[in-house]
Amino acid sequence: MVSFRFPFLFSPPPTPPISVTTTNASSTGPTTTAAAALSIALASAAGAGIAISQNTNNPFLQNALNFLVSNRSSTFSPMFGSLSFADNSSPVTESKTGTSFPAVLRDSQHLLGVGLRRKAILGLKNIDVYAFGVYADDGDVKQFLSEKFGAVSATELKGNEGLKEDLMESDISMTVRLQIVYGRLSIRSVRSAFEESVGSRLRKFDGSDNKELLQRFTSQFKDEYKIPRGSIIDLSRERGYVLRTIIDGKEVGSIESKLLCRSILDLYIGNEPFDRKAKEDVELNLASLVGK
Repeated sequence: MVSFRFPFLFSPPPTPPISVTTTNASSTGPTTTAAAALSIALASAAGAGIAISQNTNNPFLQNALNFLVSNRSSTFSPMFGSLSFADNSSPVTESKTGTSFPAVLRDSQHLLGVGLRRKAILGLKNIDVYAFGVYADDGDVKQFLSEKFGAVSATELKGNEGLKEDLMESDISMTVRLQIVYGRLSIRSVRSAFEESVGSRLRKFDGSDNKELLQRFTSQFKDEYKIPRGSIIDLSRERGYVLRTIIDGKEVGSIESKLLCRSILDLYIGNEPFDRKAKEDVELNLASLVGK
């Protein structure tokens, strides 16, 4: 389970060690000369800066300083700095399974958290069934949530139940991507698992079994579909509260139901999620995106 905070503070790849070798003077002459020139240039810039601070009416010194500073900044740009939400496109890996998730889906849905769905077999052994990533549309989040929460600091929003509830209730485009990690998982097992988990959420939010709605959803997972290790299932809530199901790039069905959309999301970011750490990451990253 990886931990990250907005604006997409994903852990960067480790920096390779810098190798330092000792060479003789004859082989480093040009390098030494360049380094010396750079030192002189920087010293000149510093001296020019001092002179300008003492004599602001000297155009020659002002032009010299501007030239040196502009060339230095264009040549020696820093290798560090905070990445903005849109800049970070590096995949994120679920640590327990090594499953990689893209930072962005469909150009505008950004990754808020990743987690792992585990299932007990006969109450004795837990198996890793699939890793998952939770995505939300950046524009929709700002449109629906910023008016209410935008004036609150990100620190104050962390752990705010109202923010998470509004995320699940609002007409915000979201996707939960499932990547199968258990090699012997059958589509029948997926269908059965959703009958249990989604069925319990439908009862939780509506007070009834909603068997017809549940059957419409689970019937999309037909026996003809094969889901070997590495298969991808996308459960996407689209605008208008349409739940669209895609298996390995092929759409297998869509259902317009706010209740069903809410029930699906509750499995991953509700009060009793499959992976509590993933839910916490989603909440923290969402707070950083919405808060001031």
